[in-house]
Amino acid sequence: MDTVDRQLIDLLRANGRASYAELARQVGLSSPAVHERVGKLEAAGVVTGYRAIVDPSALGLNVTALVSVIESDAVDDTGIEEALHAMPEVEDCWRVAGSEGYVLKVRVSDIPALEATLSALNRIRGVARTRTTVVLSTKWEGRHGREA
Repeated sequence: MDTVDRQLIDLLRANGRASYAELARQVGLSSPAVHERVGKLEAAGVVTGYRAIVDPSALGLNVTALVSVIESDAVDDTGIEEALHAMPEVEDCWRVAGSEGYVLKVRVSDIPALEATLSALNRIRGVARTRTTVVLSTKWEGRHGREA
């Protein structure tokens, strides 16, 4: 990976819908050369996909919480991860070091929905308890997808 590849990655992170012509103009290469480079970055697994960034409140998801999951001593990671993945309220999931096993970003419509989600999390086999932080406001998210 060279400097041009890194420039292309930065440009795609800022605007995944940029055309090859637009990318080519910004990095000083031809469109076919950029098309080939982006294809190689995708094939190598460096660029793993493209997606739309949507305002959660436009979907009625007005409450965001960070939930730490503390596992019980006899735990099956795979079972917990499958259960977490099956919950649409769990937007992001990180396996972490420390007293928690996972940290989740949960988005729901309101506080009763958060309460129901926490109850469901606590019913997952292998979850000893959860610790929740409700987000009051978001200053930024996805720094690399937008100008900060």
